[in-house]
Amino acid sequence: MERRGFIKKIGLGSAVLSAAGTMSLPAFAQDKKAAPFKMDFAPHFGMFKNHAPGGFADELKFMADQGFQSLEDNGMLGRSVADQELIAKTMSDLGMRMGVFVVDGGDNWKVSLTTGKQEFLDKFLETCRRSVEVAKRVNAKWMTVVPGYFERNLPIGVQTGNVIEALKRGAEIFEPHGLTMVLEPLSDNPDLFLRHADQTYMICKAVGSPSCKILYDIYHMQRNEGNLIATMDKTWSEIAYIQIGDNPGRKEPGTGEINYSNVFKWIHEKGFTGVMGMEHGNAKPGKEGELALIEAYRKVDIA
Repeated sequence: MERRGFIKKIGLGSAVLSAAGTMSLPAFAQDKKAAPFKMDFAPHFGMFKNHAPGGFADELKFMADQGFQSLEDNGMLGRSVADQELIAKTMSDLGMRMGVFVVDGGDNWKVSLTTGKQEFLDKFLETCRRSVEVAKRVNAKWMTVVPGYFERNLPIGVQTGNVIEALKRGAEIFEPHGLTMVLEPLSDNPDLFLRHADQTYMICKAVGSPSCKILYDIYHMQRNEGNLIATMDKTWSEIAYIQIGDNPGRKEPGTGEINYSNVFKWIHEKGFTGVMGMEHGNAKPGKEGELALIEAYRKVDIA
């Protein structure tokens, strides 16, 4: 996923026009920067690997020239200090901001905070402290937290209580630094404890800290519960970060069943100015797929 390369100029030959179809030509094909997206969509490394195949800095430059103003990098915590510093400097030079990275203490789906076990709590808190250092280094504000699997030997209320107590301890670490852990309900498998927006809302209210909020991933929530706008409206006070992916397929908007134009219009009218992470794959391979992805976001960006 870490690749470099920035193509400043591309001829407008028939092959490029064929790949682009009826799409508007992106910035690199016009030898100028595209207008910024009105909503703060955040790609991830590797999403434009065919147009910028060489590494972090040049892929960030490519993203910025296409109008993207933020980056999302789930794996930032595991990168070397040198890479973190390179990414941070490049983003600063480009005027981009950092989206989420994952507070990943290992296999954090199975090593679960639901159990109440001290060893898992200690690992979580240790990773939170390390995440503060990385967040400062890369100018991040939000970090993704996943509580883990169900502990089937415990009642659901006890599991919920264990998660709340662990997150309170995590919030104590993040709050003095103005950082926010965002809890992400997921749809990957039914063994995961955190699966619904209302459940996550309840936990955030119980933790009672500005450092514990919801990451509302539209793809996962469409799979788990649907009724996206109504559910977001009910839980809006606790939503601090949004991620994107169409369903089925988990690709860019317009490739599945979600009416992203309406969803984004509603989010914009709510006054949301945060980062919206593009946590999905490309529907088509190669350069053609990358052009299609950029155009897909132009179509659903707010007017």
